[in-house]
Amino acid sequence: MPDTTHKILFVCIHNSARSQMAEAFLKKYGGDLFEAESAGLEPGTLNPNVVAVMQEVGIDLTGKPTQAVFDLFQQGRLYNAVITVCDKEAAERCPLFPGNVKRIPWSFKDPSSFTGTREEVLQRTREVRDEIEQQIKTFVQDASPIGYWLQ
Repeated sequence: MPDTTHKILFVCIHNSARSQMAEAFLKKYGGDLFEAESAGLEPGTLNPNVVAVMQEVGIDLTGKPTQAVFDLFQQGRLYNAVITVCDKEAAERCPLFPGNVKRIPWSFKDPSSFTGTREEVLQRTREVRDEIEQQIKTFVQDASPIGYWLQ
């Protein structure tokens, strides 16, 4: 990785859906410009609906572990930006990482809260997936003067 790699941490409540999708999309579109990780305030297990809808776009999250943001903090991990992808109240519980860390709040609906038939839940999860993918593309494009990684 070049010296200009930006380390980004995506955080949500359980590290089971939104932060995992954001991490995967930044790895897909960020090229050598970014290094991505994700973590949760209260890590749970990966949401199977998220795994399914990510497989639809060619990203396999099967078996990907969840991790705790406080573990990363205690390890002294450093990031250029911590992006919260949950609601404001949960984002405020995120620890302050040392150094010059930019905190960026993005808010997406929580797929674990979706109800209805399996197809309805999958459809709403796809909508969140697509919103996150678009946000990541915009983020990468804004960070890159030529938008090389989106081609």
